Amino acid sequence: MRHIQVLGPGCPKCAKLAANAETAVRQLGIEATVERITDLQKIITFGVLMTPALVIDGRVRAVGTLLSSDAIKDLLGA
Repeated sequence: MRHIQVLGPGCPKCAKLAANAETAVRQLGIEATVERITDLQKIITFGVLMTPALVIDGRVRAVGTLLSSDAIKDLLGA
């Protein structure tokens, strides 16, 4: 099972990135969890200074950008 984390304080872009990640997972038909992390101390542990950020399976894949669901599917290896 894949683990996707969306890092951000809860801004509209962060919410949209989480929604795009959920759409990508659904369209690919893969098993994955999408977790939103809003705690700034936890976000900092990833070395991320800009949000929103996307982490896939523990690896930071995008920082400071709102990825489309198609872009997330590419990162997931579709």
